[in-house]
Amino acid sequence: MFGSAILTLLVVGAISYRAMVVSNDSERWVQHTLEVLANLQDLLSDMESIESNSRGFALTGEEWRLVSYRANMKSLEQHEAAVHSLTVDNPAQQRQMPVLNRLAAQEVQFSEMVIEIRRAKGFEAAAHVIQNGQGQHIMDEFRGVFRAMQEEELRLLALRNAAAKQRLGQTKTFLILGIFLGLLISAAAAWNVQRDSSRRAFADKALLDSEERFRGLLEAAPDAMVVVNQSGEIVLLNVQAEKQFGYRREELLGQKVKNIIPEGFAERLIADGTRTAAEAMAQQIGTGIELSGRRKDGNEFPIEIMLRPLENADGILVTAAIRDITERKQAEETLRQSEESNRLIVSNTKDYAIMMLDLGGNVVNWNEGAERIKGYRAEEIIGQHFSCFFPAEDISNGKPALQLEEAARVGRFEDEDWRIRKDGSRFFASVVITALREETGLLRGFGKITRDITERKKFEEHLVKTAEELRRSNDQLQQFGYVASHDLQEPLRMVASYTQLLATRYKGRLDSDADDFIDYAVDGCNRMQGLIQDLLAYSRSGTNEKALREISGENALKEALANLRATIGESGAIVTHDSLPSITTDEVQLVQVFQNLVGNAIKYCSAAVPLVHVSATKNGGNEWIFSVRDNGLGIEPQYFERIFIIFQRLHGRQEFNGTGIGLAICKKIVERLGGRIWVESQLAKGSTFYFALPETGEK
Repeated sequence: MFGSAILTLLVVGAISYRAMVVSNDSERWVQHTLEVLANLQDLLSDMESIESNSRGFALTGEEWRLVSYRANMKSLEQHEAAVHSLTVDNPAQQRQMPVLNRLAAQEVQFSEMVIEIRRAKGFEAAAHVIQNGQGQHIMDEFRGVFRAMQEEELRLLALRNAAAKQRLGQTKTFLILGIFLGLLISAAAAWNVQRDSSRRAFADKALLDSEERFRGLLEAAPDAMVVVNQSGEIVLLNVQAEKQFGYRREELLGQKVKNIIPEGFAERLIADGTRTAAEAMAQQIGTGIELSGRRKDGNEFPIEIMLRPLENADGILVTAAIRDITERKQAEETLRQSEESNRLIVSNTKDYAIMMLDLGGNVVNWNEGAERIKGYRAEEIIGQHFSCFFPAEDISNGKPALQLEEAARVGRFEDEDWRIRKDGSRFFASVVITALREETGLLRGFGKITRDITERKKFEEHLVKTAEELRRSNDQLQQFGYVASHDLQEPLRMVASYTQLLATRYKGRLDSDADDFIDYAVDGCNRMQGLIQDLLAYSRSGTNEKALREISGENALKEALANLRATIGESGAIVTHDSLPSITTDEVQLVQVFQNLVGNAIKYCSAAVPLVHVSATKNGGNEWIFSVRDNGLGIEPQYFERIFIIFQRLHGRQEFNGTGIGLAICKKIVERLGGRIWVESQLAKGSTFYFALPETGEK
């Protein structure tokens, strides 16, 4: 018996020693798994930072984001290498690595493209690329692979913990047997029990540490993690699950998982009685399943769930990684609505023919506006080459192909030319062809927008014709002015000469009526000559085509006053002025404006001494406002506009001589020079005439 006890003790000791060795191995593998999980988490953080910084740069254009972006790229390479090295002993993880590396490379490539588009084409182009969802799709795939690898490591960790627990249980059994048999011996058995107890404590501690690490990994997971047993009861969950579903942890532990995953899906987490849970879920492992979750308050929300079986000594557990995809669904719905809105806008646009062409120029899409403008129904034209819209001469010249080549080369082609409808009628079209390319730059086809501008073309031709007719009319008017100044004045001079001769020779030798008749005739000839001269001046005013140059306003006024020297001397008028600016204009015509305004101020004055003052002020921008103020008769407000109309006089010829053309000439000259003219006046208090001219000159 003593020999049997010793032998038993030796066997127990050997098993205990083996358990200690296995425990040490388990500890090493646990550490290894933790390191893999940490590097995987860092890898995901790098990818999310790359996406976030590239998106942030696209939205804001802030260069500092690219510094972090480049640093994340370097960190990404380091963590990729670390994960690859640490999983070299795991064929399943090694099969995932090429997929992980490919998705990481695609995300970096997409981010680089977004950055380049933001720099080259601006915010809207970069935002359009981001909104197409390619980057989000890559990140979703990457997270799927990440979760699969993470769950594989968690599964290995759970299996190793379970194996350690099982061995620890076996060790306990043998230890109890060893203790019972060891009672048959004294010191040797006691010593053996003490030694094995120490090893058992060490193994228990290792198991507790391993379980604590497992719980730590669950708590650190970015998604809600829920572990379910074969009875459908929740045995473990993390803080994200509490936040996501609105329960406290103690409210969910031990409860059925169907409380948070409705619509009968929860039952699929459990074996159906004929297959194991792992077999039942073989089709879902590593694949995200979209369904609805239910919070404590009863509200349902969209989730994506990934399942992974865990086998241990207590049976099969199922780990579910659950993600709230409310924001993603909202973004997808917004995108769907945007695409639907764009489709409705395009299909219901009737003023523009909008179509899509393939690489060969064949029509692949057709809107209602295209049917209205070109006459083809969609089923008649889709699949046909767009050259059918061109006249025969353009087709023979290869114009359709040249337009596509130009659009493909520079990205856009614009043209205005004649096109053909289905019934053979022509219309003048404005055409824009845009090259459509994928994010990689690959040409996919062309977008073509056509507008019927036949009426605009006719209107433009009408404007050209009208302008030509106006030019001819102006030429004829100018010719008439010359005729009036030469051909009409010749007989008038003859009448005036003989009438004056009669007045000189026979005045006082005939009766008084004859003298009056002769005076009337002389006065009429003189007025007719003045009228013709003023008409000629009016027709010529503003038609001087000399180049504008910078002149002195004071010099122009001095020249005008020199021309009025006799009038000023006869009337005793006093003309003063402030400092006048230099402006870019026509000097001859500015002299004429000053001369007419100052001359009128002297003429229409009832005071003993006419007082005239000329000044100029800057009108905020690049406009000078000149003023000519007098102490004359003044003008009633209702006549302010009338006095600038040709032949409009406020006084009879008996009161003041003149033809009523002087102010009309001023208005025509000022407006021709790009300015405006107006008056402010009160009866018996004088008038102030203003005219504004641009500082730089316009004509």
